[in-house]
Amino acid sequence: MRRRSKAPSSPLPQRNGIDPVRVRLPEDPEGVWGTVREHLLDRYAGAIGAGQVEDMLRSGRFVGTDGPVRGDEPYAVGRYLWFHRDFPAEVPVPFGIGVVYRDERILVADKPHFLATMPRGRHVTETAMARLRRELGLPRLQPAHRLDRLTAGLVLFVVREEDRGAYQTLFRDRLVRKEYEAVAPYDPAVELPVTVRSRIEKERGVMAAREVPGEPNSESRVELLRHAAGLGWYRLVPVTGRTHQLRVHMNALGLPILNDPVYPVVREDGSEDFARPLQLLARTLEFTDPFTGDARRFESRLALSGLD
Repeated sequence: MRRRSKAPSSPLPQRNGIDPVRVRLPEDPEGVWGTVREHLLDRYAGAIGAGQVEDMLRSGRFVGTDGPVRGDEPYAVGRYLWFHRDFPAEVPVPFGIGVVYRDERILVADKPHFLATMPRGRHVTETAMARLRRELGLPRLQPAHRLDRLTAGLVLFVVREEDRGAYQTLFRDRLVRKEYEAVAPYDPAVELPVTVRSRIEKERGVMAAREVPGEPNSESRVELLRHAAGLGWYRLVPVTGRTHQLRVHMNALGLPILNDPVYPVVREDGSEDFARPLQLLARTLEFTDPFTGDARRFESRLALSGLD
């Protein structure tokens, strides 16, 4: 089996903190594609339309290592092409992103509510990764893990690509201790502290995750810190990291997190109110640095507004 050679560096710079799309022309045993145009039309016309593909070729937006690519160039298996996709229109998130710590390897950011960690779906340039790349001049910055878009708090980024795997492994192997804070209804009938274990499943395209029968795949510790005026301030310590885990577990206890647009009921209109953020905050991150062996502990400087 022939080993694939390393991809060359992109001839296109980042745009708004976003890398260009890289395309490797695949094997073509049936000889279907005689030219680059034929392959690109097969590959992208269904998504953006044949006219848009033709316009991108005419304007030189598809680029190879030697410059813009013509549509009539012969198809060459293994050739690399790059292009910048058109970014969707995005509503600017009106909150800044703070930096809690930075050195030559890592950056710990305080992500605000409503800002996605990294590009996904309709959130591309309005993401923590893209913003920090632009604002700090760190073009290779990448997250070591993901924090839900509606949740505020600490996110660990890696400054150099070659270091990312070591920090991602910490999260994969559950070697990072995380604490969250949440504001939710107070119910004296709910006995706390409690450890919640359940099986959570999330279907692609469905907004809400759900608990189903079966072997538990999620675990969270829930503690009450204080309460007043019918609201409680809670410490949440996840052992696992399922999608929406803390929100699902709090809802299962009958304590849905304040301003949650999904649990217990999905907000059908999909609207977001920047004045009413989800009252969930990633408060602390603790781990042993894989390179230095030092014990690391970081604490968010943000605060929840649901309970004064």
